[in-house]
Amino acid sequence: MGLGVKIGNGEMKTLQISEIYRRKLLNYADSFYELAKSYAGEYCPGENEDRRDLIAEKRLFENRQVLQCHLREVGRIMTDVAGEVFCSRPVEPRLERLVRNAMKEEGILVENPCYLCDDDGREALALALRTQRGANISAQEVADMLSVLLDRRLKPAVSSPLFVDREEHIFLFEKEPAYVALTGFARAAREGENTSGDNFAVTETDRGKLVVMLSDGTGSGEQAGKDSDKVLDLMERFLEAGYGTDSAIETVNHAFYLLGEDDNHPTLDVCELDLYRGVCEIRKVGAAVSFLKSGDGVECLSEGNLPLGVFQEPVFHPIRKLLQEGDYIIMVSDGVVDAFGEQNYEEALGALLEQMQEQNPNELAERILRTAVIVGGGHVRDDMTVGVVGIWRTD
Repeated sequence: MGLGVKIGNGEMKTLQISEIYRRKLLNYADSFYELAKSYAGEYCPGENEDRRDLIAEKRLFENRQVLQCHLREVGRIMTDVAGEVFCSRPVEPRLERLVRNAMKEEGILVENPCYLCDDDGREALALALRTQRGANISAQEVADMLSVLLDRRLKPAVSSPLFVDREEHIFLFEKEPAYVALTGFARAAREGENTSGDNFAVTETDRGKLVVMLSDGTGSGEQAGKDSDKVLDLMERFLEAGYGTDSAIETVNHAFYLLGEDDNHPTLDVCELDLYRGVCEIRKVGAAVSFLKSGDGVECLSEGNLPLGVFQEPVFHPIRKLLQEGDYIIMVSDGVVDAFGEQNYEEALGALLEQMQEQNPNELAERILRTAVIVGGGHVRDDMTVGVVGIWRTD
């Protein structure tokens, strides 16, 4: 469907989901938008109502507001999917024959190879693949073979299956990003506790996005660990479902706000990297200071705000940084900061990082943690977690 434009020996075509399913998605989206409107309104308490009734009404109003946000976000995702358009062009006949024959020798059958171009102008190779000998072959092995055949570095898209098997599946192979990121973590539980209240997670999405997250549960011990783990699990689920990072944070905040627990306010520290452009965005919701170590210099990245669930609408502003070869982002929990004292901890940590020469993120994280324990007099008075993200060019 759509207009065709001549490019070289092939024809560029626009691809979109079929009209009938596009209309269905848009109708579903309209339904969610309309349903969201039904939960709109303002909170207008009565003048002579009982205090308990006022509290119940306020909680009901807040629940309606959260549900409205959810419905709007689902409608937006459906609208975006319905409107997604990809430009497709066929693989050159010579290369198509080369790929088919080489893959067949490895027991892989190839159908309908073509290039897909997204909104950012990046091309991905789309192939329908299945094995003819029964053995499963990893998508990474296929990417390695295609990289040699096509003389370009390719990697499987996150949305592609992990293995090629006897059933035919569509695989996408993207150009490797200009940067690669390695992560390292080190943590220690508070003295007297078997479980840390801090947790961390790393998740990769399509189009070269890597998201590193750290959450510090309120207090320490098993319950704090469960709360911070819940934060990260929800974030991963929302990001995988297509929520934007800001929308995912807002939704998680709503979940903790509606619990109404005065002593349950985990923090959230999010570092989102675009590995194609070498850009990172850091979002903090009550999280401790982070640092950008670049060459011999260290920059403090902080934002004063409150943790999850304190207010209905969280206040945070993304900190955007352009990264260079060999830069490191260092994320820490409150326990690490507290070990350096309440005053001038940023300068003390920054000066420490300037002196460190470790290049391996794991080794750097371990060194920072060991030093924090030493500075704290050999005691771990609060859960300590250090996360390090290093970035290097791939070319």
